[in-house]
Amino acid sequence: MLDSRIVRVKVTGDFACFTRPDLKVERMTYPCMTPSAARGILDSILWKPEFQWYVRRIVILNPIRFATIKRNEINSKQGRIPIVVDAVDAAGKPKFRSQRNSVVLKDVAYIIEASIYQKQTSGNNRPEKYVRMESGKEGMFPRRVKKGQCWRRPYLGTREFSAEFMEPDGAEQPIRETIPIGSMLFDIFYNGKGKPEPLFFHDVAIRDGVLHCEVPENDKMMQSSHFQPPMDSETSAGLYEFNQKEEQEAAS
Repeated sequence: MLDSRIVRVKVTGDFACFTRPDLKVERMTYPCMTPSAARGILDSILWKPEFQWYVRRIVILNPIRFATIKRNEINSKQGRIPIVVDAVDAAGKPKFRSQRNSVVLKDVAYIIEASIYQKQTSGNNRPEKYVRMESGKEGMFPRRVKKGQCWRRPYLGTREFSAEFMEPDGAEQPIRETIPIGSMLFDIFYNGKGKPEPLFFHDVAIRDGVLHCEVPENDKMMQSSHFQPPMDSETSAGLYEFNQKEEQEAAS
């Protein structure tokens, strides 16, 4: 069941890189945040196995500006046995290190608008518990946004580009631009066997400063199997303890 209430959070950062999958060696960013990146930010602020986030719109607040940076990276994937990144060959040249250019976004600001999707609701496990907006009785998500709380640091595409998040003040205005994108990676869908499948949506454009995400691919993502890891996992246990403490604080 998709809840009709909409939460809004403003995110800003000095740099962002929402990498196009067809240009990921020397990275080239999309011109705006992707739906999967928006969902990742929301999950970083509040993640619960009982629901998943349904991203409705991404509002672009700052003019789109690009910058080119060069970073030290490695040219091989890390395996079970970590590679020695500073190793050199017989000629004294680095075996794994390489410098690569990235085209990134500069000075970004967005408003993410999203709702909660729950397959089942019961008892105290209802959407209002997480998104209620009444003053003094805020749900978990608006309360965390006000306090600047998160269970992991949200980031803008890559971990080195951390994001600041806050409540919108109501004075923000989207850019008055329409920018065609073409196809965009929406998210990674996992079937019942855990097999990943990239989902793309097509004929995408930023229209008057807004990326609209209410598309059929979004409905399919609500059935992805990777949203609900086993509750006996270390991560889930830590999240459960964190959320229990928060609920006790809210009730006191």
